[in-house]
Amino acid sequence: MLRVTVELWPGGRESGKRVIATADISRVKNGALADYEVELQEGLLESVGNVAHVRKYPRWSASVWDLVGRCIAAALNEGKEELPPRPTRPTAPVHVRDDGMHYVRLDEIPEPTRTFFGENLAGSSIPARDCAYAHDWDDFLNGYR
Repeated sequence: MLRVTVELWPGGRESGKRVIATADISRVKNGALADYEVELQEGLLESVGNVAHVRKYPRWSASVWDLVGRCIAAALNEGKEELPPRPTRPTAPVHVRDDGMHYVRLDEIPEPTRTFFGENLAGSSIPARDCAYAHDWDDFLNGYR
């Protein structure tokens, strides 16, 4: 079995590292044209747990990264060994209160961004229940939070 581990190193410091995702790749049929099963796991997203198969892969014909890339692509794209369309930047409508304060509603942010942003907001002040300040949303999307 191969395990691919994705670690986050905040600020490039190994001391703060944490695993945020894994891909387990198992050979389920041996031979010159082997079959593999891959399972993706992501720390914050419970819905990820995609299982897919790469069949009749010609062993020893390419770098291990070719197999890893095909397995991950298959898990992300309903078993096809190609990447799904590139995601677009998530959007959410910005609302304005009577006092001029700008905010976003968390339930209007698409998943998986809502989960990531919600985790990022932990401990932050919020303008109302299930809402966030628009400047926090912008900072998150621009990589400043």
